[in-house]
Amino acid sequence: MEVKARAPGKIILAGEHAVVHGSTAVAAAIDLYTYVTLTFPPRSAENNDRLILQLKDISLEFSWSLARVKEAIPYDSSTSCRSTPASCTDETLKSIAVLVEEQNLPKDKIWLSSGISTFLWLYTRIIGFNPATVVINSELPYGSGLGSSAALCVALTAALLASSISDKTRGNDWSSLDETNLELLNKWAFEGEKIIHGKPSGIDNTVSAYGNMIKFCSGEITRLQSNMPLRMLITNTRVGRNTKALVSGVSQRAVRHPDVMNSVFNAVDSISKELAAIIQSKDETSVTEKEESIKELMEMNQGLLQSMGVSHSSIETVIKTTVKHKLVSKLTGAGGGGCVLTLLPTGTVVDKVVEELESSGFQCFTASIGGNGAQVCY
Repeated sequence: MEVKARAPGKIILAGEHAVVHGSTAVAAAIDLYTYVTLTFPPRSAENNDRLILQLKDISLEFSWSLARVKEAIPYDSSTSCRSTPASCTDETLKSIAVLVEEQNLPKDKIWLSSGISTFLWLYTRIIGFNPATVVINSELPYGSGLGSSAALCVALTAALLASSISDKTRGNDWSSLDETNLELLNKWAFEGEKIIHGKPSGIDNTVSAYGNMIKFCSGEITRLQSNMPLRMLITNTRVGRNTKALVSGVSQRAVRHPDVMNSVFNAVDSISKELAAIIQSKDETSVTEKEESIKELMEMNQGLLQSMGVSHSSIETVIKTTVKHKLVSKLTGAGGGGCVLTLLPTGTVVDKVVEELESSGFQCFTASIGGNGAQVCY
């Protein structure tokens, strides 16, 4: 039996950093996906006593005997029910870490440890101790602020949950899970994100699970319905960043200049709310007019992010390059490197700007914004 699942990455359209201080943020799914293929071997197969994980993008394979997994991860009926998402305890996480260490990860791939631990936790809690081969590949660059870890958690959980859905329809088409299973999926994926990030906001996994767009403020997530097409050029600067240090830097600036920074955060809040209203609007305003408004809001948001101190020379290089082509850009996510969004109004040809950006060593993707969330295929 084989089940496939996919889940999208995400971008922050507006509100990053300010959201930590009570402002509204808007996030959206992008049509760049992480794919998971789950295959259960027949009982007569050679590998019917093993759990195998293949990471196709980086040509790595991990294999555990089920006996070893059972020994390391004690069965707990309170956390072993697919319909009741549960957190991984510190004690269990230490046991899982031993299983990961036994795989002798290359030193330059140690950063994969938390993701592999998440895989082992979600698999054993949802499926149990059954043999399988799980293959993962992704269109998302890792660690660039596009929600690659959430897409992994959501796609993996979707495949695991879908494998036990009794009324599945066979075919080659991608289909979405129903609302009940999506809610369950999102809760499990959030538990996976907690293993990877400690205290995630829940934004990334919610966008990846449900797709389209969301508005987030003070812990409350509201799903949005986009009523206009949006395309973005996403430029990966390939510059790593320390998210905790960047968040801390903004907070320290707010302590030093509380009145000024409160005004900045309030302005960002207004930008996010106006952006959400434009995207959801069903009035007769033309797409061109809406795109022009979004362009101005993105430009203002980037200026405010610069005032928070989270831009970077690589981000400014992307912005200057796109401005030459009469396009507007802003950073997305933590800043300090990572990725930059460039709005592509209807009819925009990107060949020349992409060529110029890639000649500077950047990686470029074009993406549609606000598409499908998690989907499965049998």
